[in-house]
Amino acid sequence: MRQEIAAFQGERGAFSEEAARRLLGGQVEVLPCLRFEDLFHNLETKKVQAAVVPIENTLAGSVHENYDHLLHHDLPIVAETRVRIVHNLIAPPRVPFGAIRRVFSHPVAIGQCLNFFTKNPRIEKAPFYDTAGSVKMIMEEGLEDAGAIASSAAAEIYGARILRRSIEDDRQNFTRFFLLRRPEYARKYPVKGDRWKTSLVFTTRNVPGALFRSLAAFALRDINLYKIESRPLRGKPWEYIFYLDFLGHVDDPVSQNALRHLKEVADFLRVLGCYPPGE
Repeated sequence: MRQEIAAFQGERGAFSEEAARRLLGGQVEVLPCLRFEDLFHNLETKKVQAAVVPIENTLAGSVHENYDHLLHHDLPIVAETRVRIVHNLIAPPRVPFGAIRRVFSHPVAIGQCLNFFTKNPRIEKAPFYDTAGSVKMIMEEGLEDAGAIASSAAAEIYGARILRRSIEDDRQNFTRFFLLRRPEYARKYPVKGDRWKTSLVFTTRNVPGALFRSLAAFALRDINLYKIESRPLRGKPWEYIFYLDFLGHVDDPVSQNALRHLKEVADFLRVLGCYPPGE
């Protein structure tokens, strides 16, 4: 049987790769992608069988680009996981800490390690497109005055050395990832109690009380909402589309009644996925 391939954004050693292995097993084959849109395209065109995307970070907030991609691609969410983000200062093996004058990493990662830069004012922040990619770059170019901020897996993959471990400002730094599949391969889960989460997207008319009436579909049935996120509705300035997560299986009778109620007051409604809550 052919081994499954999962796409993720970034280079080998990215936190998204760790999420892919948690969701699909340590031996899964992975396909790094330069951009998020490449990841969605590769899954849609059957180049890969699964894709893993970050959707939310406890410090930086939502990954809005991926919310937009979920709307524009019919690729169901079938699982989620949460990865503890540990940022390490990494350098080529023979480069000591005292020689470091520049540190490359993704802007979000740099922003999560500001205390480190405050304590080391000689070191310049150097934004790069990817955490693991910054390690790959400093190793390939043989930089002797530069380091990178990335995972310990990235240091191992590219033969680099960790100079300082866990330099992030806040240890409660987690990223939530979705596992996506094509509709024909999305697993169908049976209803088993309340240990399910459903994600959906909807729009309402731009009239007073529209959002209140939409959320009442869940409140009236004591359905717990995990999250609601608004995004600008393209082509309609100052109107919004809403992403919502609720606790419950999409096929549960109570959830079905809530969705029918929501459909009556919403202009547009689509379920993005139903999956077990991540640990």
